[in-house]
Amino acid sequence: MDNRPIGFLDSGVGGLTVARELMRQLPHEEIVYIGDSARAPYGPRPAEQIREFTWQLVNFLLTKDVKMIVFACNTATAVAWEEVKEALDIPVLGVILPGASAAIKATRAGNVGVLGTPMTIQSDIYRQKIQDLSPETQVLSLACPKFAPLVESNSHQSSLAKKVVYETLGQLKGKVDTLVLGCTHYPLLRPIIQNVMGQGVKLIDSGAECARDISVLLNYFEINHSRTAEKKGHKFYTTASPAAFREIAESWLGSVIDVEHVTL
Repeated sequence: MDNRPIGFLDSGVGGLTVARELMRQLPHEEIVYIGDSARAPYGPRPAEQIREFTWQLVNFLLTKDVKMIVFACNTATAVAWEEVKEALDIPVLGVILPGASAAIKATRAGNVGVLGTPMTIQSDIYRQKIQDLSPETQVLSLACPKFAPLVESNSHQSSLAKKVVYETLGQLKGKVDTLVLGCTHYPLLRPIIQNVMGQGVKLIDSGAECARDISVLLNYFEINHSRTAEKKGHKFYTTASPAAFREIAESWLGSVIDVEHVTL
């Protein structure tokens, strides 16, 4: 047993979609979450800057004595996950491989679409991972630079969000039977994305798939939180406004949380 918390990092609020799934699947575990909303989105930034910001988030989580770090951000995973994983002596999990594996299992015709930030799509990492595992699978990738800002501004249920999603996804309609939400912000737009793509298209939430892999790793390394130990509660930190973060987080998580501001 290991009663230390699990660390989550993201460019903003999107990683809460991963945290929510973990809280549902493993309610006895504790979370320390850091969202870098002040510098979100990461997707349009150069790789070296994303790497620098990601290490700042990692080092912050290490000060909280976490037993595992989850990259709840596809862009950070694409740019820095391999490097961080090799450098640390605790498990470090990214969201891309779980999402890629789930897409391969879900597709019926071998036509998979991937939505992501400009950097994630530019890295080509989803296509590489999918075709490494299933070379015959066809992958169509699409950068969606306007999606994450809609979520960060709490506009994901607005008429503007519907317009942006409709205009962005038009080129994928009818071409894929499975669609990877390759940014942890995108599940908050899921109802609109599903409506645009049609009910016949299977949406893959890379964050939810990642949460399942967390459970596997906790068991493998035997570092589960004791079910009888006293819980200290989840901790949430943001580099931007705690009030804005809390509004989105409480709506998405369905519970009251405490959020602290931190400067990196």
